[in-house]
Amino acid sequence: MPQGQSVSTTYAQELCDPELYQRGNPEDLWRRMHATAPVHEGTFEGRRFHAVLSHALISRVLKDSKGFSSERGMRLDQNPAATSLAAGKMLIITDPPRHGKIRRIVNSVFTPRMVARLEDNMRVTAARIIDQAIEQGECDLSDVAARLPLAVICDTLGVPPEDWDFMLDRTMVAFGSGEADELAMAEAHADILSYYEDLIRRRRREPREDVVTALVNGVVDGTRLTDEEIFLNCDGLISGGNETTRHAMIGGFLALLDNPDQWAMLRDQPGLLPGAIQEILRFTSPAMHVLRTAVAPTRIGEYALNPGDPVALWLSAGNRDPQVFADPDRFDITRTPNPHITFSTGAHYCLGSALATSELTVQFDRLLRRVDGAELTGPPRRTRSILIWGYDSVPVRLTARTER
Repeated sequence: MPQGQSVSTTYAQELCDPELYQRGNPEDLWRRMHATAPVHEGTFEGRRFHAVLSHALISRVLKDSKGFSSERGMRLDQNPAATSLAAGKMLIITDPPRHGKIRRIVNSVFTPRMVARLEDNMRVTAARIIDQAIEQGECDLSDVAARLPLAVICDTLGVPPEDWDFMLDRTMVAFGSGEADELAMAEAHADILSYYEDLIRRRRREPREDVVTALVNGVVDGTRLTDEEIFLNCDGLISGGNETTRHAMIGGFLALLDNPDQWAMLRDQPGLLPGAIQEILRFTSPAMHVLRTAVAPTRIGEYALNPGDPVALWLSAGNRDPQVFADPDRFDITRTPNPHITFSTGAHYCLGSALATSELTVQFDRLLRRVDGAELTGPPRRTRSILIWGYDSVPVRLTARTER
């Protein structure tokens, strides 16, 4: 430890090291940090910040949209110029009341008919994806897990099925591996935005029951959303709709593989599946942190905050808070209650939480019905990131279950 540096500061620095999540054991660090204090102070790229690990304090900050703003960025390693351009336009970095008005435009699409169609397509798509993975024998679980959430978000936005493979490829490059080349990521992003520019034009001519049509016709405070606002929100929805579900599916499958008694229990008692999905969401916690910025003098834990002070809310560590979850590092599909904060809380509670939960339920139901056994054919490779706790690659061999 450098001279004069506290244990708490050292922990905060470790927390922001992407190597920890690719090669290390963040659960061990979270345990030590929880045992020391609910809030830790550190610096990131030369800027002072506070890391909050307490479930209660994270929830308090997320519910206080007057005291803490999202419009100065939602992640520590953000691009300040990009954040400035998108603030107040993209849902994830827009504060109430405008946030709620844009959110209502998107939510208006989810009529009972739309939801029923999405769920029907979800079941058909999940069955095809899992069956194809079994037929392949050896596959990469990260590829398998990416297909259903991408199909669902494309279906929701209004991307026709014939373009889903294109969007899968571009999305995997733009938002995928932590090792992706920056130029390739930028090109993939440009391709996605170009595609949505064309789709916006089409939906102005041919409106459908989808999110792009809703955004095209969306009005906030008497003014239509601009093309830029539509692009930004499509981009945000693609990223959010893909990342959480994909990594939760991978991490949940590996947790069941590591805990065969839980797999056997779930297979014998399918009624446990809803609770199992909630435990998978808690245990995998793919979105590790969200950022808020204090807008008025306040206190959090023992620290006084001034306007402009950034606060990193470590959701993944909050989901391992021993004050809330008994034996928090144990994977337990019967855990109840399970007040996880994987989908955040407050005004920014995840817009796609119901869809993500349905996708995971459909995927694991199909896996339980069709997969008899699974074995890793190589070491899983974690993502190098302080934002996404997930996997770049998980080579596996799936064995089909004998029909009974």
